[in-house]
Amino acid sequence: MSSMTFDPLVRGLQTVLDLRIAQHGLTASNLANADTPGYRAKVIDFEHVLAQAVDEPSAMRRTDPRHLEAGGATATDPLVVELDPAPWSVDGNSVLPERETARMSSNALMYEAVAKGLDHKLDLLRFAVTDGKA
Repeated sequence: MSSMTFDPLVRGLQTVLDLRIAQHGLTASNLANADTPGYRAKVIDFEHVLAQAVDEPSAMRRTDPRHLEAGGATATDPLVVELDPAPWSVDGNSVLPERETARMSSNALMYEAVAKGLDHKLDLLRFAVTDGKA
């Protein structure tokens, strides 16, 4: 989703929607590979991405051009984590269909909530642009 306004909140919400779409694709792929021997389920590390998005004080910053770039994922290129298989997994597959369907439902709810927030923000901008006229 390209940036359509100068508002950092709108850009942030767009980024969250993009991440939720990416997670949905990963979860669908995990479910499609539930019977593939050796397949490892993949998830986006939302905590890591969100921590970088809010720029936690503990996050490393490049303060001098001679410094090396700090490694890590960004909101546009999130860290995808491969889950280890359960100890009882005979074929090394780490997909648990129940967990993946719960993740998909949770992700869909989060997507819907953020989309409603973005819609509300855009309604406010629309109201301001039209000077309060419908």
